[in-house]
Amino acid sequence: MKADGPRIRQQRESSGQGLRRFAEAAGISASHLSRIERGETDPQPEALARIATHLGCTIGDLTPATIGDDSGNDHRRTGPDDDEGSRGAHP
Repeated sequence: MKADGPRIRQQRESSGQGLRRFAEAAGISASHLSRIERGETDPQPEALARIATHLGCTIGDLTPATIGDDSGNDHRRTGPDDDEGSRGAHP
């Protein structure tokens, strides 16, 4: 599962928790958490759920905001097929 490592680090540091203490509380190794925060690896969903729980947030708060695939392509619908349809905004 994709994770926003820098966001995880920022939230962990904002909560005043050190890497080792936080990793132990979340049930993962400090080295694995460090790799996640640096964006070198993505956690399993269960690990990301434990990280989110210990940060007091949701998994969605710790994942990238774009809807895309691994190539970085954004697949959000825009233009004529958006919510307003091809006729534009309704009064």
